[in-house]
Parts: sequence; C-alpha cells; structure tokens
Amino acid sequence: MSSAQVSAQWIERDKKVVSPAIYRYTDIAFERGEGVYLYDFEGNRYYDFVAGIATMSVGHNHPRVVAAITEQAGKLLHAAAHVGYMGPYVEMLEKLLSLMPVPLDQGKGILLNSGGEAVETAIKLARAVSGRSMILAFMDSFHGRPMGALSLTASSSGYRRHLTPLLNGVEHVPYPTCYRCPFGHKNHSRDNCCGHWRNFIQMTLDKLLHPDDLAAIIVEPILGEGGYVVPPDDFLPSLREICDQTGALLIADEVQTGLGRTGKWFGVQHWNVTPDIMALGKAIGGGLPLGATLARAELMDAWWPAAHGSTFGGNPLACRAGLESIAIIEEEDLVANAARVGDHLQARFKAAQKDLPIIGDVRGKGLMVGVELVNRAGEPLATSQVKQIVKELGAAGVVMTKCGQSALRIAPALSITEEAADEAVQIILKVLADFETG
Repeated sequence: MSSAQVSAQWIERDKKVVSPAIYRYTDIAFERGEGVYLYDFEGNRYYDFVAGIATMSVGHNHPRVVAAITEQAGKLLHAAAHVGYMGPYVEMLEKLLSLMPVPLDQGKGILLNSGGEAVETAIKLARAVSGRSMILAFMDSFHGRPMGALSLTASSSGYRRHLTPLLNGVEHVPYPTCYRCPFGHKNHSRDNCCGHWRNFIQMTLDKLLHPDDLAAIIVEPILGEGGYVVPPDDFLPSLREICDQTGALLIADEVQTGLGRTGKWFGVQHWNVTPDIMALGKAIGGGLPLGATLARAELMDAWWPAAHGSTFGGNPLACRAGLESIAIIEEEDLVANAARVGDHLQARFKAAQKDLPIIGDVRGKGLMVGVELVNRAGEPLATSQVKQIVKELGAAGVVMTKCGQSALRIAPALSITEEAADEAVQIILKVLADFETG
C-alpha cells in the first residue's frame, strides 16, 4: 500500500468514527512532527503555524522533552494527587509560581487537565472565596467549551447553539476591538481608542450588576479565538482599578497568551498588571494535557479541603514534559525570540499590504499574530472564504487556522527562526495573491 493510500485510509476511517463536531481546518493526515514542521504519510513537509493551537512551544518531538517523558514513564505514570504527594506536581507549581509577577509568585495553585478546566476552577474559586455570585466577561472572548467556561465564552453563538441556559450570573460587555470598533467608530487604531468600553462597563455596574455582587472580572489579555486582538494600553489597568474599587477579583485567562507566546512570560506583563487569579493551559504541558489555576495564597487558603480536585490533573508525565519545555524556553531565550520573530512577521505582512488589499489589518504581540482578511470594500472576508484560504494554505505547505471573523491565526513554535518564518510567509502571500486575483 502506498503512503498516499495510507493517508487517505486514515481520513476515511476517521470519518466513520469521529463526530463531525470535531472540525478540521485542513485535509491533511499527519504522521509525525519535528521542530517547526509537520509531515504527512506521503512525507510532505508543512510549516506548522498552529503549534497544536499555541501548545508546542519548543516544537515537535524535541529530544529533551521526549527523554523527560520516557524517564518519567519508567518511574510513575499516574497515582492521583488526591491519594498522595508526587514530586512532579510540586515542581510544576513551584516553577510556574516562580515566573509569576509579585505577589502571585508567593501564591498557590491547582493542576488540572486543560485550559478549559483551569477557567472553570478560576470562576469556582472566585465565587467560593468571595461569597459573591456575578462574573463580568467580554464579548469576543473564548474561555473554553465546558458549560461553565462556555457561559463566559462569547466569540461565536455557534458554541452556544441549543445549549442555553448556561451558568447563571454572567454579564458580558464589549472588548475594545478597535480595528472593528464595537461602537461603530472608524478610527481603526488601538492608539486612539474611543474609550466607550469604559462607559459601557460603568453602565453595566450601574444598571445590571451591582458591584457588591461582582465576584470577578475575567479577561484574555489579548483575544485568542476572538481574533488575536491587542487591547488599548489602558484597558487592563482600568480593569485592575475597577476590581480594586469594588473588591472583585481579576482573573487573567492566560491559556493562550501564557508561557512566552506574546514575547513576555505572560500577557499581563505587557501592561504591568497583576491579576488575583490566573488560568493556564496549552503550552504548560509541553504537548501533553495540563492546566493550572494559580492565585494569591490567601485566596487559595480560603478554599476548604476537597472543595475541588481532578483525577488526572497534574499527571507526572505532563508535568515532566512541561518542566522540560520551560527549561528549554529559558535556556534558549525563546521568549525574546518570540518577540523578535513576531515583530519580523508583522513587518513582513504590513509591507505586503500595499500590494495585497486583502490584508486589512496586522496585529499581535510576539508569536501571536493575526492577519485580518477583507474584501475590496474593506469588510471582513466571508467565513467560508477564509476557511477556503486556510485549506489552500495547507495544500501549499503551511498549516494554520483562523480566528475572529476573518483573520489568519499565526502561532508557530517559539523556537522558529526568521529564515523559516520568511519561507512560510512567502507561501502565505502567494496564496493570498492567487486568491485575490481569482
């Protein structure tokens, strides 16, 4: 049987047993990965601009990560944190806390299986220790698909279809997505934001959500699924101020922005804001399922024994893979590399705008870059067209996904070089040019 037949066979077998709820951005069957590349069964190589959806920070199949997993597998696969104490669990939390801004660096945490679980844990903690019930979240946000986290998610009604009512006690307000201002203004710049989001939050607190009932505000420092949107510089500091004034807790959803993705260890550090609670996932497991909820020590200590838990959370294999990945990021200075290569990528796409009107906006921080696609009237490209382009990019040799209404989501491994990034950009620009010309 040829490799092409093997690839087609896997796809056919998948369609017979996997729910169509699992949407596929490409028509590629992956056999293996190495560094910043993926390979199909035919041996074709693809630039991976997804990285497991911002997960594979040090690339695929890193020998040190593989060795760490192998060594741990020979000692202990699983025992459950509720049964006894495990070294990797403790070491993972110690390491994560050491990277935190003050005073979270002296905090405590719980390990889970995913970012969605981490968000669920964060809102559960906030409600439990504050004695308050209400959560303020933002339109265009994505916090996960479990029913609690889904109640906060507001990037697409498709995620909520036929599932309401969801968790009670959640109010949504607009996120300042300045390129397409939710209030209809046409300034197209986060540097001269209209600021109406502040008035909307205040009106919500005045009319709908009494500050005495506000347990927490949850926010993505940079929108992920919602379009890789960077907010105005006064946004996060203003949320911190509101929480300080009302006694509410600030929850930072750093599931996608955390662990160096934005050119800093955590997205909130771009604005010198420290949350009370932080939710982490994706990259912290080094490619294996792992999530974490961290909080100020007095908040975690106010949570009574058995108030929360997870059978597999903090699995030793996942912790070892995550610890080794963090060590590689530190030793190879990949956070700085993310900032440098990310700036280079944005410069490349911005330079191409004059010749490619389909590129409406280029934004992001570090290796979290969004390229918004528009039609000739400057309106968002239809979702079906963006998905078509993503499939064409896969066929051309670059694997990526979309985000927001019409943006390409660029999130390669933090280890990518400028040379590899340039090669991938050339492919992307050619596909965009071909699409634009018909």
